[in-house]
Amino acid sequence: MKIDDWLLEILACPNCKSPLRAEPEVDELSCTSASCGLVYPVRDDIPVLLVDEARKS
Repeated sequence: MKIDDWLLEILACPNCKSPLRAEPEVDELSCTSASCGLVYPVRDDIPVLLVDEARKS
């Protein structure tokens, strides 16, 4: 997964607006909020930040 650090700094969870954390071993972005906890897929190095595509961690 290739997501630049500057992009990761500005990405936020579309559900709760909390920062996202990269999980490169599974090609996912995790919401850092304990109350939200959604995990978003990254496909072909493109984050899919759709709540409908996310799963609960």
